[in-house]
Amino acid sequence: MTSLRTFLDQADLVVVGAGIVGLAHAHAAAARGLSVAVVERNSRPLGASVRNFGHGCATAQDGAALRYAMRARETWLSLAEHGVQARATGTVVVARADDELQVLREFADLRGPEQVVLLDEKGTRDKVTLGEGVVGGAFLPLDVRVNPRQAAPAFAAALASLGVRFHWSTSAHVVEPGEVVTSRGVIKARHVVVAVGHDVDRHFPDLAADAAVQRCSLHMLRVSDPHGRVIDPAVLTGLSLLRYDGFAACPSLTDVRARMDQDSPRLVEAGLNLMFTQLPDGDLTVGDTHAYAGDVAPYRAEELDDLVLGETARLLGAPRLRVRERWRGVYASAPDPFLVAAPADGLRIVSVTSGIGMTTALGLAPEVLDDLIP
Repeated sequence: MTSLRTFLDQADLVVVGAGIVGLAHAHAAAARGLSVAVVERNSRPLGASVRNFGHGCATAQDGAALRYAMRARETWLSLAEHGVQARATGTVVVARADDELQVLREFADLRGPEQVVLLDEKGTRDKVTLGEGVVGGAFLPLDVRVNPRQAAPAFAAALASLGVRFHWSTSAHVVEPGEVVTSRGVIKARHVVVAVGHDVDRHFPDLAADAAVQRCSLHMLRVSDPHGRVIDPAVLTGLSLLRYDGFAACPSLTDVRARMDQDSPRLVEAGLNLMFTQLPDGDLTVGDTHAYAGDVAPYRAEELDDLVLGETARLLGAPRLRVRERWRGVYASAPDPFLVAAPADGLRIVSVTSGIGMTTALGLAPEVLDDLIP
């Protein structure tokens, strides 16, 4: 057994966690010329950073999240030069009711043509093969997409080629200013960032409780594309309008919410964000439902998978969908979408406590380091 006090490494910055938030901080630090060590309990990224849609949904954000997302967008595109599969594909928001289309008109008025391009029914169908009921939509050209299964591992490999040292399959047991005690020994550091997502409550339970951090669990699936068509943009729907803060400023959103509460209460209760993205092999990542609790139960309700599959099939105009994989996504959730805490000098606890880590982390991290390392 390795002694916990064995010397393992020394760096200007130690990052605990090799998800996108942790990698973003390692990237920002390396860009400043700092030496960086990353500690990750798994042998590779396995958490929320590889279980998502790979959607950099920048345009639909608001406030600080919009600022972070637009900065992150540029970084994602620059990472494409280093082997990360990232592209500026945009997003199509499909309207299947007049009130949804009115929200998109209002959003276009707020953001302007550089961020939102309104589409008629034909323009929407030209971008995506869809079922009946489409009345129009919008194209958000600034949004980006990454391959969620490849991006985090490729990002880590790119950082390693720049000299960032990774300690995989290594657990952080004690985090203190100036050092992290791991299952393989001690790492000395001038600065420490802990970026462990929803597991922040395992390391700093009081801090997590004060921030009201919970776990949000999602039902997600991979299905064969029934149309066999290349779909570059991410695809959102009217249900998505209820979940992104950028749409909250649109007056007609109250009409959409009221109609869905009345006509589709099961979809609203399940927290369904009906959307999909296409993987490089042509399959679709579809979902997703949302449930909130302190812990995630080990049981998956088939009813929720059926709900996602039924609504996605209706959206696509397909009689049925062939499921190739099923999984549960989990991410941190709290009233404030960004948890950034400084329990001690030289130490920051960072978690994106909403479902927009891929969208915002690469913009958030430089600002965290501006404060941590002036």
